[in-house]
Amino acid sequence: MAAGAAKGRPAPGEVPAVVGGLSQALTGAEVWVSAQRRADDLASALARRGAGVAIVPTLAVQRHADEARLIEQTRRLLSSAPDVIVVTTGFGLRGWIETADASGLGEAIAALLAGTRVLARGPKAAGALQQVGVRAQWVAPSESSQEILAVLLDEGVTGRRIAVQLDGVGDPALVEGLRRAGATVVELPVYRCAEPADPRATGRAARELGDGRFDAVAFTSAPGADGWLNSLHDSGCVDRVRARVDDGSLLLAAVGPQTAEPLLAAAMPAVWPERSRLGSLVRLIVAELSRRAITVDTPAGLLRIFAQDAAVADTALGLSAGSLAVLRLLASRPGVVVDRETILGVLPGESSDPHSAEAAVWRLRSSLPDPEIIATVARHGYRLEAGPTS
Repeated sequence: MAAGAAKGRPAPGEVPAVVGGLSQALTGAEVWVSAQRRADDLASALARRGAGVAIVPTLAVQRHADEARLIEQTRRLLSSAPDVIVVTTGFGLRGWIETADASGLGEAIAALLAGTRVLARGPKAAGALQQVGVRAQWVAPSESSQEILAVLLDEGVTGRRIAVQLDGVGDPALVEGLRRAGATVVELPVYRCAEPADPRATGRAARELGDGRFDAVAFTSAPGADGWLNSLHDSGCVDRVRARVDDGSLLLAAVGPQTAEPLLAAAMPAVWPERSRLGSLVRLIVAELSRRAITVDTPAGLLRIFAQDAAVADTALGLSAGSLAVLRLLASRPGVVVDRETILGVLPGESSDPHSAEAAVWRLRSSLPDPEIIATVARHGYRLEAGPTS
C-alpha cells in the first residue's frame, strides 16, 4: 500500500490530523469530482466541509446497456446453477437484481445467490450482497480481480461453471484466465462505461487543472481514473498536472487501491483510505488538504491558503491572483517583515515600481476580515501578524 504515497505524504489509509477541525476545513479549496455514479453524494459531503466542487465526469455509465443478454444469461443460471458466482461491484449487483426484478426473476436470483458460493471483489461488493441477505464466502482484500483469479485457480476450476458479474469495462483478465484453466464462464454484463457525455467540459477542466485551479481530484472507479488520464493526454497537459502532483499542490484521492491502480501505473502518486467508502474518502481529502494548505493562526482566526483562494475563520476571501500571491508570500514567513521588492517579485507582470507593491497590499487588505492582519513596518515592508489576539 505504501507505494501509493508520495514522498512526505501519509501512506494510503493513514489519515493525518486536521488543523482546526472538520466543519469548514475546506473553505477556499476546490475539488474536481470525476465520478458520474454517486457524484452528488460525494460533492455534497465535500461542500458541507466548505469546498467548491466541480462535478465533471470522466466517463459515462450506461445502465441496462445489454439488458436482453443479461436476462438471457440470468435464465441460464437459474436453469443450471453455477458452482461459483463472482460479484465485482456493488453497483453492478444492485443493477442485476433490479433488472431481474423487472422481469419477475428477483426472488429467484436472491435464492440463487443464497445457495451458491459467492466471492466478492472488495468490501463494496460484499456490502451490496449483505443488503440482499447474502454473505460472501470470500472477499478480495485489495479489491483486485487478480486476487479472485488466484484463489479460484488454487482451488482448481477445471469443469466448474463460474458466473462473473462484469464491471463497466468487462474483466477480460479474470474471464480469460478462468477459461484457460478449464472453467465454463457465464458473463453477466450489467452496465457499460463509455466516453464522457461532455468531452469539452472534461477537456476544459483538465486544462484548468494544469493551470492550478483545483486542489484535489476525487476518483471512485478505475475506469474513471483511466478516463481522467485520457483527458489529460487529449488536452496536452499531462506534464503540468504531473508536476503539480509531484510538488504536492495537487492531491489525487481514490476511494480504494483498485481505483488508484491506473494513476500509479501512470506515475501519478495517489492516496486512498483504509476503508473503501465515500465517507472515508471525504475524511481523507479533508485531512490531507488541511495538512497541505499553508496554515497560520492570526488575530482574526485561522488562515488557510489553497490553490486558488484562501479563507480566514472559515470565510472564503475571493482573492485575485495577485492578492493570493502576496498573501501566500507573507504567510510563508509569518511574523517576518517582507520588503516591497520581494512582493513585486511574486506579482503578475514585471513592474519595478514600489507603488505597485503598496497597491497590491492595499487590495489584499481590503479583502481581509481584519486589515490589521497585515502590519506596515515603516521604511521596511509588511508583515503578516501571527498568533491569536491576546
